[in-house]
Amino acid sequence: MKKLLSSAALLLALSATFTSCREVKEGADSVGDAVENAAESTGDVVGDAVDATGDALENAGEAVGDAADAAGDVASDAVDAAGNAVDATGEAIKDGANAVKEGAKEAADKVEDGAKKAVDATKDGVKNAADALKK
Repeated sequence: MKKLLSSAALLLALSATFTSCREVKEGADSVGDAVENAAESTGDVVGDAVDATGDALENAGEAVGDAADAAGDVASDAVDAAGNAVDATGEAIKDGANAVKEGAKEAADKVEDGAKKAVDATKDGVKNAADALKK
């Protein structure tokens, strides 16, 4: 067994010794090319990931801006609607006050007319009673 192991070690040493420098250089060149290709591929993947991330962030920013604009429009519309409601309420109150004022004036005029008629009727009644007493 020792001889088998020693023979294998000897063959390995001889094969390593007789390997030419050209083969070693070619092997190193192919390893270098493989490393360079892997680095380029990694760079491309990283660049694509950066671009995709930038695009996603830009789209997210635009979406947030659009949402903010929409929220501002809704708030502005709500303020306008509230202002219109206040204006309409104020007009309704004015109209109601004017109607009450006009109704009170009409009632006062009717009371005045009724009082004048009552005074006239009383005068006529007193005059008729006086005339009747004279006869």
